[in-house]
Amino acid sequence: MKQNNENTNALLIHLSAFAGFMFPFGNIVAPLIAWQTLKDRSLYLDEQGKEAVNFNISYTLYVFIISIAFVPFAFGSIFRNFRDFNNIDIHLNFDNLFGFISLGSIAGIIYLIGIALVIIASLKAKDGENYKYPFTIKFVK
Repeated sequence: MKQNNENTNALLIHLSAFAGFMFPFGNIVAPLIAWQTLKDRSLYLDEQGKEAVNFNISYTLYVFIISIAFVPFAFGSIFRNFRDFNNIDIHLNFDNLFGFISLGSIAGIIYLIGIALVIIASLKAKDGENYKYPFTIKFVK
């Protein structure tokens, strides 16, 4: 396979993670399909495909765990003054919305980091460099 075509395919494998913005779990399914169709063409595409799939599975797992961890804080800040079902006292001021604001901030930062890492990996793959995502669990070896 020509080097330029190989680099373009590796770029597309990494960029296919943005399919997650179009349909649920697209950030895992699209790179998985791209990797499965291109892995036999070269060792470089096989390595980059595994790296993209492993990162997107790890990233989704991290987002899920962090979201689950912050849910009690978010609901706890809203229902802080909740005593019983006869006396529902929910005030939507800044102090009570702090949990939801922090949850949104953490999720936003994680999404921006994920987008940045996918873009960096895509640019490195376009140049033919073997990019390794940080903090990636090796699900596919």
